[in-house]
Amino acid sequence: MSPTMAAFFCLGLCLGQVIQAQKGLLPKPSLQARPGSLVPLGKPVTISCQGPPGADLYRLEELISRKYLDQAELSISAMEQRFVGRYRCSYQSGTTWSPPSNQLELVATGVFTKPSLSAQPSTAVAPGADVTLRCHSQYGFDQFALYKEGDTGPYKTPERWYQADFPITTVTAAHSGTYQCYSFSSSSPYLWSAPSDPLELVVTEFSEASKKLNHSLVNEVATTETSRNITILPKESDPPTGLAFQYYTRSNLVRICLGAVVLILLVGLLAEDWHSRKKPLTHRVRAVHRPLPPLPQTQKSHSCQDGGQPDDHN
Repeated sequence: MSPTMAAFFCLGLCLGQVIQAQKGLLPKPSLQARPGSLVPLGKPVTISCQGPPGADLYRLEELISRKYLDQAELSISAMEQRFVGRYRCSYQSGTTWSPPSNQLELVATGVFTKPSLSAQPSTAVAPGADVTLRCHSQYGFDQFALYKEGDTGPYKTPERWYQADFPITTVTAAHSGTYQCYSFSSSSPYLWSAPSDPLELVVTEFSEASKKLNHSLVNEVATTETSRNITILPKESDPPTGLAFQYYTRSNLVRICLGAVVLILLVGLLAEDWHSRKKPLTHRVRAVHRPLPPLPQTQKSHSCQDGGQPDDHN
């Protein structure tokens, strides 16, 4: 291979890689229906394809009929059965087409009589409990769809005849809301009945609220009983205030009075003891200083007995 041919071959490979890279860089567009993809018969709807700025051409396709329109929007003034089906779109930038968008299913509702929706055992459910939403139709439809207000897609679409049960286990607060169900046939998947009457599912928080209430009541009673039995005195460094100050003053007065009574009793006991010891001491001193009795006169008595004559011998 000559150098010139080799250069052209490399250039072709590079251009091919650039083109493939450009194809991969184009993001896919988004397709949506306003106000929604479930459209009652006779109501308006607009299908819109959204791509990046600078797109040169949009193409809107209906996949079942294999028809397409080179435009970004399709406005339907009154919904008819011929407009139902699956749609997708793409756009062109330069010579490159973007990947197709996600498919949009356009459904006509109100084609058949509405079914009924009920909750078993009740529309009021405690958290953690189970509830079953039952959709029942008077016709032999084999398809049912349950929608919750605010959600974009169906909750479930089980295959049943005449009725379908939608069990919800371990209910939480997120399951609260308004529900409606539809019935249709698998042979005509885009022609649905009118929606059932709305059903309001309420998840009660009574059990949790009652637990909190009981807990708060128990705490309040315990606090009250503790405050009745325990008197908290202020710190030594802080001056007493309020009721604590009154209690503090009364306790000090009681202590002072008890101390004074004890002191008076001690002084009285000491005085009585001192007085009882002083009386015997004075009696003994007086007895010591009392004069002695006179001695008996033995000589006079003897001379009288002798007749009054002196004793010569003496």
